[in-house]
Amino acid sequence: MLAHEKQILEYEKTVAQLKEQNKGNVLWSEEEIQGLEAKLDALREQVYSKLTPWDRVAISRHPQRPKAIDYIQNLCEEFTELYGDRLFRDDRAVVCGLAKIGGVKFMVVAQEKGCDTKSRLERNFGMPHPEGYRKAMRCMRLAAKFKIPVLSLLDTPGAYPGLAAEERGQGWAIAQNLLEMARLPTPIVVVLIGEGCSGGALGMGVGDVIAMLEHSYYSVISPEGCSSILWRDSTKNAVAAEALKMHPEDLLKLDIIDAMIEEPMGGAHRDPTAVFASVKKYVLDQWAALKTVPLESLLEHRYQKFRRMGQFTVDQKREIE
Repeated sequence: MLAHEKQILEYEKTVAQLKEQNKGNVLWSEEEIQGLEAKLDALREQVYSKLTPWDRVAISRHPQRPKAIDYIQNLCEEFTELYGDRLFRDDRAVVCGLAKIGGVKFMVVAQEKGCDTKSRLERNFGMPHPEGYRKAMRCMRLAAKFKIPVLSLLDTPGAYPGLAAEERGQGWAIAQNLLEMARLPTPIVVVLIGEGCSGGALGMGVGDVIAMLEHSYYSVISPEGCSSILWRDSTKNAVAAEALKMHPEDLLKLDIIDAMIEEPMGGAHRDPTAVFASVKKYVLDQWAALKTVPLESLLEHRYQKFRRMGQFTVDQKREIE
């Protein structure tokens, strides 16, 4: 239970108990029950309209938030998983496969965190090793060969920072993916479904269009990492979350992303079916637009899209003064 959800969940539990008691012994009129439900709706509106950036980070990490596997199961009519990087091993933090979404063939590459203790350990909590990025790139090259669009689902707290990953070329693997995705001759649609932290996300995040779910975040570093470096104080996490400007509204203004996909009130975990439908519609709409763009124009637009990021202007007069 998230801190901001506590009051809502207690009220929901109370209303549910009253409705259950009313079945055997009518103590509350229908109007009174409806009045309580109206107060519950008003409470939800009040709480969720005042979410802080740190609250939204908590929502993006909610244990019941749909993971990549859930999107694959609910978006795809068919899915055939592909394994291994042909160099070292299969990285279970990255899921890749051929799929059909709305009758359209896609190559899906996704970062998977797991949903319980066993699966989280198996998936390394969604932190890919170098072989995960190499597996993703192998599958994306295969997609380009057969002229199949790529759908990339991002959800990671970052690439695995361990010694073994560094020994096997973690930085090189991410850099290679950035280069290859920038010039991959097929459309790429990127959807950020949860956490999008550092190069771990960007290593699978170069695309023609990039969308984020409303309560996901995309940042060069986690709020915890930022606060520990800048202030050496873990109590500054909320300050860092606000300063990083890492939510969709901020990133749209900076042209880092192209669209925000709205979530149900309270987050994707409150109504996963609605989120699956919204993401599926977005992916298919983008494919319908991208498939008409000549390949040369597609690649040039993708290149320019990322070249524009980080531009700033300098007031020369003020600088001289």
